[in-house]
Amino acid sequence: MRSLAVSSLLVASASAFSTVPRSYTGLSSTVSQQSSLSMLPTNNSNEDRSFYPFPNAEPSSNLRLDAKPPQSNEEVADGSADLRQLLGVKGAAGTEDIWKIRLQLTKPVTWIPLVWGVMCGAAASGNYHWIWNPFDPNDRNVMLGLEDTAKGFVAMILAGPFLTGYTQTINDWYDREIDAINEPYRPIPSGAISEGQVIFQIWFLLLGGLGIAYGLDVWAGHDFPTVLALSIFGSWVSYIYSAPPLKLKQNGWAGNYALGCSYISLPWWCGQAVFGELDRPVYFILPILYSIAGLGIAIVNDFKSVEGDRQLGLQSLPVAFGIDGAKYICAGSVTLTQLGVAAYLYSIGESTYAAVLLGLLLPQIYFQATLLLPDPVANDVKYQAQSQPFFVFGILATALCLGHHDFTA
Repeated sequence: MRSLAVSSLLVASASAFSTVPRSYTGLSSTVSQQSSLSMLPTNNSNEDRSFYPFPNAEPSSNLRLDAKPPQSNEEVADGSADLRQLLGVKGAAGTEDIWKIRLQLTKPVTWIPLVWGVMCGAAASGNYHWIWNPFDPNDRNVMLGLEDTAKGFVAMILAGPFLTGYTQTINDWYDREIDAINEPYRPIPSGAISEGQVIFQIWFLLLGGLGIAYGLDVWAGHDFPTVLALSIFGSWVSYIYSAPPLKLKQNGWAGNYALGCSYISLPWWCGQAVFGELDRPVYFILPILYSIAGLGIAIVNDFKSVEGDRQLGLQSLPVAFGIDGAKYICAGSVTLTQLGVAAYLYSIGESTYAAVLLGLLLPQIYFQATLLLPDPVANDVKYQAQSQPFFVFGILATALCLGHHDFTA
């Protein structure tokens, strides 16, 4: 399993936890709702087209769409504009290639935490085999290692391109009205991709992902389709996160925990189910605790949007508790949950892993004290980039501990 832990993956994951970008950058009364919505792609026929369960939504009468449009999406000058377009991040190059646009909608940069979560689940199973393990002469079955490598790769394809891609595409679909005002260069409001093409992509990624999930269950010999059940549940959470009437993203507690669960617990359980069994409460409790820490990480992404959230009536935690209150909720949820996990590892006799986890927590506390707490708005990106590598390595350390611990002793 350790051969999968490539450090470059962690560097990229520091930004990838910023999952679903806000669709506004400020507020102003200078842009009218009518003129803004005119930027949306329209049907050429008079027929009212809808795609169940993704109908053409009418603009909400109680939603303020008078956000201030940002500057145009200027390409960066460092030569990375084409790569940024493929990754789905700002500063991207423009393109008319429909396949590049489709990939952009899935935001590949956000696949990384899910892939990492699958790796952690495989480690926690204690049943992932190396192709040739230099540290264990009993783990050098090349054919078994190749099969496990293939299983892991397919599970990562499920969690990343398919189900995370589905999540990101459906989020852009339901944000298309506000994107038409604040980010009109995005694929859907700019008309670079038609409504029908977007709906096809949503269904293709969803149904394709569920098909892959069932295939993994068959491959793993499951009597009950555990991976499929997890995939259906995760897809449902993704839908209610973005879609009315629930639209969890409008509520700080529910929305942020949904993100934490989707990016930590679900891929962990998927990876562990592919290679082992989810047959002990601890296999559920520890990922859920890390998802609470993920809630704190998601709060960081809300600080820069607090004014827009307040004007649009979104109850993000910085709106509900103020920036000062939310920053302590953020720091507390990240720190206390990891302390709880370390205490549990110590209680089952895994003092070395507990010490490693505490060692990885100390830099996070330092960055909270020097970046997050002094000014969470100005330092949000810097805090995420410097703190999160230690956080995700802590998740892997915990998973490795569970995989190596003898629960029958």
